[in-house]
Order: sequence, then C-alpha cells, then structure tokens
Amino acid sequence: ELGKQGKKALLLVWDNASWHISKQVIFWIKQYNREAKASGGVRILSGLLPKRSPWLNPIEPKWLHGKRAVIPAQGLLSAKELESRVCAYYACPKLEPLAQPLS
Repeated sequence: ELGKQGKKALLLVWDNASWHISKQVIFWIKQYNREAKASGGVRILSGLLPKRSPWLNPIEPKWLHGKRAVIPAQGLLSAKELESRVCAYYACPKLEPLAQPLS
C-alpha cells in the first residue's frame, strides 16, 4: 500500500522489547530490505526508543491496562483466545494476518 502512495520507506519506532531486537527479526528486516531495494519496493527503517524511558512511548499505559484486562491470573491462553480477548477489549475488528512469502 505504501508503494502505491509513492513512499520509499516505512519508519518503524519500537521499544526495546526482546522480540523487537531479536536476531531473527533483525535478520528478517535486513533480508526484506535487500529484496525491497532490488525490486524498488518500500524499505523498513527501524529505530529504537531509548531504554528505560516509557514516557517517550505513549502506548505503554494502554498496553499495561490491556494486558491486565485480557491475561488470566494463572495459566496460558491459546493464540486464538488471546486474539479474541484483545480485539474485544480494544473494540477492534479481527483482521486476517498479512500474507508473508515463504523463503
């Protein structure tokens, strides 16, 4: 969609959550950007918020309240159950995941 709008890059600002800075995610972004550059697609430029500065991330309080509302005190939820609870809490529609090409 961004490419259709003439955009060249997506700026992604993340906190330092372990899944944001994992080797797997960093590798995937680098690989994706190589392919995007070769094909003229939209690249992903990621930047991290400074560590220990939740006040710079205005979504933090919303995540905290949402997490407390959907996670049970004990036990784990299946991915489908967690998705249903999150969508119900935030009153958002459940959308299908984006298709990812398999390499």
